[in-house]
Amino acid sequence: MTDFRTRQITSALSSGQQVGATLRASSVLQDRYAVIGILGVGGMGAVYKARDLRFPNVTKLVAVKEMINLAPDPSLRQMIIRNFEREANLLATVNHPSIPKIYDLINREDRSYLVMEYIEGKDLEAVLNDTPGFLPEPQVLTWAIQLCDVLTYIHSHEPEPIVFRDMKPSNVMIDQHENVRLIDFGIAKGFQSGQKGTMIGTEGYSPPEQYRGEAGPAGDIYALGATLHHLLTKRDPRIEPPFSFSDRPIRKLNPAVTPEFEIAINTSLAYSPTDRFQSAKLMKEALLAIRHGTARPATPDVVQRTALLTNPLSPGDRPAAMPIAMPTPIAVAPEDKSVSAPGGASIVPLWVFKCEDEMRGQPLVAGKHIHVGVYDNNVYTVTRAEGKFVWKYAAQGGFAASPVAEGQNIYIGSEDGKLYALTGESGRLIWTYETSGPIRCTARISQGHIFFGSDDSHLHAVNLQSGRRAWRFEAVAPIRSRPAIVEKDSRVYFGCEAGEFYAVDFSSSLKWRFRAKRAITASPALTEGLVIVGSSDCSVYGLEANSGWAVWKTRTNKPVVSSPAISDKAAYVGSADGNMYAFDVRSGRVLWKFETGDQVASSPAVYKGAIYFGSVDGYVYCVEAATGKLRWKFKTDGPVISSPSVVDDAVYIGSADRNLYALPI
Repeated sequence: MTDFRTRQITSALSSGQQVGATLRASSVLQDRYAVIGILGVGGMGAVYKARDLRFPNVTKLVAVKEMINLAPDPSLRQMIIRNFEREANLLATVNHPSIPKIYDLINREDRSYLVMEYIEGKDLEAVLNDTPGFLPEPQVLTWAIQLCDVLTYIHSHEPEPIVFRDMKPSNVMIDQHENVRLIDFGIAKGFQSGQKGTMIGTEGYSPPEQYRGEAGPAGDIYALGATLHHLLTKRDPRIEPPFSFSDRPIRKLNPAVTPEFEIAINTSLAYSPTDRFQSAKLMKEALLAIRHGTARPATPDVVQRTALLTNPLSPGDRPAAMPIAMPTPIAVAPEDKSVSAPGGASIVPLWVFKCEDEMRGQPLVAGKHIHVGVYDNNVYTVTRAEGKFVWKYAAQGGFAASPVAEGQNIYIGSEDGKLYALTGESGRLIWTYETSGPIRCTARISQGHIFFGSDDSHLHAVNLQSGRRAWRFEAVAPIRSRPAIVEKDSRVYFGCEAGEFYAVDFSSSLKWRFRAKRAITASPALTEGLVIVGSSDCSVYGLEANSGWAVWKTRTNKPVVSSPAISDKAAYVGSADGNMYAFDVRSGRVLWKFETGDQVASSPAVYKGAIYFGSVDGYVYCVEAATGKLRWKFKTDGPVISSPSVVDDAVYIGSADRNLYALPI
């Protein structure tokens, strides 16, 4: 078996040279590598183009990276050499098409040389400088996906993960096959002083924690976001104030960039590592969804905030986490964000409650309280009348799903893979039920059981009293579609991310299945013997509830992840094309559509002749149910993915600006 570890070679150069000087073109390293010229010069040495003389009949080119070790203390010099060798040996075990192969390591008193694969191509900084105008988004997206792939590989490398630490355009080559290659793993970086807290990386691209000497996979994700921001805007972060990307919105500088791509990059650039994509794999999934046109902007499908728990426990084995009591309310006084509606009316919030992260689910109105899951890993409960803090419960992952209630208790699934049962009054934990994947599906309660899907590709039926599984049904992909239940028929209807839609009975027996062309993330609604549901294939379907036969299909212009609301023989549903649609439930005919400024992922609510919903453009809208005419709109400071709850003439809805709003109707 081939030994890929580097060999330590201690012989001197075949030709003399002065300390600090670059190698001459006539130099030969180890009687093998003939220097042809200099590819580049950095602060710690040069990179040379050389020929491998072991192959006399062909021209085999290699790159030779030099590290000049000028540390005055002998012990420090040896430490630098040991660190250099350790990382070189680690990288020599790497086998990925985007990482240059390492062939040799050569050490001498004041220098070390790393011999590696020579790459014919151009680095992204040169590509950027040589390109008039902006780089096309599809090309940048392709590079980003490839970079996520290589980061995923090195971050999960065995026996020890590798952190790149210096992602930037000049360290990414595009080879002759148009593939990305990482050309500088920064082997010498961070070892010159040997002091804790040494800054590693390049100012402008490095994340905040790296300035404190903390390097980890989340830092690579930040630096990738900074690199993509630079490629799309041509604004060099090295000459801007640190961590100021929010002052230079991508689409403001380059309107050709899609909102989905901008949101993905902004997520990777979050100041706190916990607010970024939690792995390069998840970032890649988000980018692939953008490429395939199935992305839901700022939704949790691809922004997993915590690692999965891989050792499920029975409900009785789990420690009871305690709700967190806070000494003072954190409701804030409503700002003047009123927006005039036709006729001169203004919408002023009844109250605004500030959370620590964005809200994407639907607030639950239960008695005198409002319950909402937030991506800071907490379920918050506030008073319905004033928005005053009551309690919050901390899970081990963020909340994409919405809470549901039965009696005095609430139930909600988390990114940590658990379904939580909590008391509504105090937030005391009653039980938890654990799945093998994140829970991004809002549950449905019926017949003493709670039904919900998980990213483990199962629909789970769990006893409300005991928290124990009654049964589970296996689908072919993650289930994020909230099930619809018809008790008189003992039927449960739901979709999955592979595009399959299922009807099962209360014993988990499959009755029928239907397949759309892309994911069914939206939740179904039932009316007049039909199941109405949208798909990421851009269509809304009317399926015969007993057989799954497609009675009608109506296309929108982009994916549909909004769930329909039914009223007076009309189905109301949003689309990523920016419109709220009204369909005739019997024929699928479009009755009207209302255009917003961006994608509509929010699921509408119908109340007293009006439709309420949010849009990624940051507005909460109220339109006439009969005509689609605007009644009013209210501006928040972030995309509104959350779906509204409308109760007793008040609209409760969250925003990515981290606020929960109570608005008058």
